Amino acid sequence: MSQGNEVERTGPLTVHHLNEILLIGASVLLVAVVAVRLASRSGLPTLLVYVGIGVIIGQDGVFGFTFDDVQLTQVLGYAALVVILAEGGLGTKWPQIRPVVPAAAVLATVGLLVSVLVTAAAAHFAVGLGWRQALIIGAVVSSTDAAAVFSVLRNMSLPRRVTGVLEAESGFNDAPVVILVVAFSTSGPVEHWYQLIGEIGLELAIGAAIGVAVGWIGAYGLKRVALPASGLYPIAVMAIAVCAYAAGAMAHGSGFLSVYVASLILGNAKLPHRPATRGFAEGLGWIAQIGLFVLLGLLVTPHELGDDIVPAIVIGLFLTLLARPASVIVSLVPFRVPWREQALMSWAGLRGAVPIVLATIPMVAGVDDSRRIFNIVFVLVIIYTLIQGPTLPWVARWLRLGNSNGDAADLGIESAPLERLQGHLLSVAIPKGSRMHGVEVDELRLPQGAAVMLVVRDGSSFVPLPSTMLRRGDELLVVATDPVRDSAEERLRAVGHGGKLAGWLGSQ
Repeated sequence: MSQGNEVERTGPLTVHHLNEILLIGASVLLVAVVAVRLASRSGLPTLLVYVGIGVIIGQDGVFGFTFDDVQLTQVLGYAALVVILAEGGLGTKWPQIRPVVPAAAVLATVGLLVSVLVTAAAAHFAVGLGWRQALIIGAVVSSTDAAAVFSVLRNMSLPRRVTGVLEAESGFNDAPVVILVVAFSTSGPVEHWYQLIGEIGLELAIGAAIGVAVGWIGAYGLKRVALPASGLYPIAVMAIAVCAYAAGAMAHGSGFLSVYVASLILGNAKLPHRPATRGFAEGLGWIAQIGLFVLLGLLVTPHELGDDIVPAIVIGLFLTLLARPASVIVSLVPFRVPWREQALMSWAGLRGAVPIVLATIPMVAGVDDSRRIFNIVFVLVIIYTLIQGPTLPWVARWLRLGNSNGDAADLGIESAPLERLQGHLLSVAIPKGSRMHGVEVDELRLPQGAAVMLVVRDGSSFVPLPSTMLRRGDELLVVATDPVRDSAEERLRAVGHGGKLAGWLGSQ
């Protein structure tokens, strides 16, 4: 019997084993989905919920499942980050981040180096780590997490400059951080620092160029190739994004920057079936986050973390209160960003899965004390995510950075093509802070060929009259012909930001 059980455990994968794996995987996903709902009500960051599920399943948890494959975790982590960055790029609005791209680029490069050096110095002098280990930790924890930033900021009403800089930074800074961590993990501190800076610049340039090329070619092709089913468009978009990553990495550039730039172009190209594509990408992003955080929870050994809690707290204090503010000030002062916005950006340097995944690089490379580095990074991310995430809205209100600063909330506009009618159906959600509140339908002054066909209010729908006054919370269904589709969306956004008088002085 014992021999038979051994054969069953070590033999080939059978249908019975597959059924068990599917049952466990589906159960974990369902628990994670329910946990997201509970976390959203309590304000608890979802990162902690997913990691907690992994810890409960893991060797120190209820089920005692042992998982210690660091290399597999790194590979799956990279794959998950590709999906997360693609989803982030597809959901980022280029008009919102275009004015702040230079500031975000400086913050993701120059600011990143400042944060790495300050944090590494703190890890060396305050905690006693060797310079190599200190530089690795400094590089790992200086990267903000795209998933954390996107999920938090898109549920808050902040000045567009603040949101744009933080979103673009989180998409840009993964690339230089990966280069730094790999360099420090393979050869320790670099003797000729200018060579490393040159390598970072070259890889970023290659990655950005390939991302632009792949994104533009992909958008051009999808606009002109009629696929037989609408469900194929989201698959094609995600495939193009993954191709951008692979092409960038194979060309010795930054694959992470390539996938983000390509996705940014695709997400703003007004492709057919954009709502379906966004929904598909968002679903894949959630699966990637859930799987990644659960996997990281499995990898960690909770009973080994006790000795690393104090060092993690100390390093996190220097990172949060000194390194991050210093990087923001050095990077953004030349752009004359007000101090209140700089203060909010300093506190909004959210960490998540990215630092923990990057902490597996020195483990795979066999760096001394790499397990301790992983444990410190894990504890730091958990503790400071628990502190910074829930308190970010309070900090924004304390700094008076909300709708009260005069920026109107942007409209939520989704578009679906009406191919046989040669038009588009626009779904327009009026948020709480929009200046479209109180505007009559006739005062929208939509271009000829566009009209508001239906208004959904408080769960009921009706056909509006020209004198119907719009309210916050309304959802409009606007039909626009192909030639005026873009101008109709621009006009709706203009009214959302400027009210009924938007455009009277020559602006659209």
